[in-house]
Amino acid sequence: MQDWLIFIGIPLLLGIWAQAKVRGAFAKYSQVRASSGLTGAETAREIMDAAQIHDVDIVQINGMLGDHYDPTQKRLCLSTATYGSPSVAAVGIAAHETGHAIQHKMAYAPLQWRMTIVPVTQFASQILPFAIFGGLFFGFFGLLKIGILCYAVLAVFQLVTLPVEFDASRRAKIVLGQLGIIQAGPETAGVNAVLNAAALTYVAAFVAALGNLVWLLTLSNRRR
Repeated sequence: MQDWLIFIGIPLLLGIWAQAKVRGAFAKYSQVRASSGLTGAETAREIMDAAQIHDVDIVQINGMLGDHYDPTQKRLCLSTATYGSPSVAAVGIAAHETGHAIQHKMAYAPLQWRMTIVPVTQFASQILPFAIFGGLFFGFFGLLKIGILCYAVLAVFQLVTLPVEFDASRRAKIVLGQLGIIQAGPETAGVNAVLNAAALTYVAAFVAALGNLVWLLTLSNRRR
């Protein structure tokens, strides 16, 4: 039970706290209008024009904070709350996702690594529940080892994700000021708050994957 609390419970609480931070920062700064008056979609287009990126579509999607860049389709997907909003939170998130498009154009190495392991990660995520269920509840040691391998893949994926996301936020903070989309002071502080809170969720995801991996390794060693 103590191992579970250390390797599963603490990362779980960290993830919940990180998500609360993101939602709180977004709720606060979605009420603050950027002085430029640009919406999230307009921000993304202006940044991509400045970066000479003309082959990426900007589309609106449903869902709260589901914003992402799809490198396989070259689509920048912005949630409704980001796409048409001129808030500081919206332009910060849009700039972050556009940072991934810039990474793609520049063949940023960590993004290339992440794209390469996505298929393996998706496969590992699909078989993981069966491996864990069979290994823990039915005592199939072979399935437990597969579960360990799956969590190892997920931990590597989350580790590679960290520099990708941190770099995208760094680019966003710089370019928003350079293009005059936000002004120094409260607007800059708002963008920093939103993007820094989002960064915590990626750290929490890595800690969770690593915690699960260590927990399964501990169980495996005890059952030998």
